[in-house]
Amino acid sequence: MIRAQLELRIPNMTAYETITAAKKSAIPDDAAMLRAAVELTKDISAARAAIYWPDCFLSAALGYGALAGAVLLRETWLAVVCALVAALALYRALLFIHELTHIHRNALPGFRFAWNVAVGIPMLTPSFMYENVHTLHHARTRYGTAEDPEYLPLALMKPWSLPVFVAVAALAPVALLIRSAVLVPLGAVIPPLRRVVWERFSALSINPGFRRRPPEGEFGRMVFWQELGASTWAITLIASTQFIGWRPLLIALAVFSLTAVLNQLRTLVAHLWENDGEAMTVTAQYLDSVNVPPPGWLAPLWAPVGLRYHALHHLLPSLPYHALGEAHRRLSAHLGAGSTYAGAHYGGMMPLLAKIARSTMGRR
Repeated sequence: MIRAQLELRIPNMTAYETITAAKKSAIPDDAAMLRAAVELTKDISAARAAIYWPDCFLSAALGYGALAGAVLLRETWLAVVCALVAALALYRALLFIHELTHIHRNALPGFRFAWNVAVGIPMLTPSFMYENVHTLHHARTRYGTAEDPEYLPLALMKPWSLPVFVAVAALAPVALLIRSAVLVPLGAVIPPLRRVVWERFSALSINPGFRRRPPEGEFGRMVFWQELGASTWAITLIASTQFIGWRPLLIALAVFSLTAVLNQLRTLVAHLWENDGEAMTVTAQYLDSVNVPPPGWLAPLWAPVGLRYHALHHLLPSLPYHALGEAHRRLSAHLGAGSTYAGAHYGGMMPLLAKIARSTMGRR
């Protein structure tokens, strides 16, 4: 009966909440949508180096240049403008870590190494903190369950959980600095500490119950060199305060805090967070996720590198970010405004924040 109800309503829905009051895990797969997603995007599935390299590293260069301006300029308003530009540009460069987890290892030779040197290690967020973690979030049987490192049923939690979720992100840069400068070096000589640091503080996850498994093989060797680079850089940053004072480091940490808060807000509206822990179909996962398609012009700033199409990304995880806009246009034209595909489209960050907040209000 539930399946019949869902199949009747899904083709005509315009928003996720119109499906039914049935459990989200009971939503059946829309075979037509899944088939169209694959068939209509075969010719745009290759990652293009001519887009990845300049987009990422010009963003990083702009970010570091603006950060230098925030540190060196004495005019307060100019320094603040530079800080905002730095936060947005470095945010875009940092989010290429998401692409690194999905593109084939041989697709962009040298890109992973260059990204870690230019972005991941300087921002104390090397790629291992997301690799072999984010893919668990896309696993068919893990999404939205207790084994998903990137899922919390935020819409089903208490109202205070949302501001706490965002506020914690402001402390992330300081926590990363302490991790790399203090905890990782200590862990090198104290095995129990090393195990705790790896299990609990070495992944970009939001699920406090997630415990990371020890790295092995080639990935373990990559982790070693990335950890060494991040620790060396973190210690150098702290040592530099003895020669140039604390001001440059504190400004940089403030800029990175703004970046982290922006990313946390994006994370907060990337899903509806309505699953109660049971395994979900691919269609249910899609409808628990969010697209913010054009014409909204702010979305590329707070959800860059294709993340405005986060629901579509859950349909096609390996599709490169630069192809998502075209994939969206093709699927929208093929499936129509009243389709399941349209059920994951929303108008912007503020309506989504309001929707999730309303969901929590009844749980005081």
